Amino acid sequence: MTQNVGNIDRLLRIIVGLAVLSLVFVGPQTLWGLLGLIPLGTALTGWCPPYAMLGINTCGTKPAP
Repeated sequence: MTQNVGNIDRLLRIIVGLAVLSLVFVGPQTLWGLLGLIPLGTALTGWCPPYAMLGINTCGTKPAP
């Protein structure tokens, strides 16, 4: 797996992931907030499966052939 998520993209994913995950503890307190784990996971690994399928790379480096 080659990284395809850049630093700014990762930061935004962490912020969005934490905001959505907070819905489990505050606000409507629904388990739908667990969907925030998806952007957090992609931010921590630096790899996004949909980006790989679509050929998107926000990392700034070219992927290995």
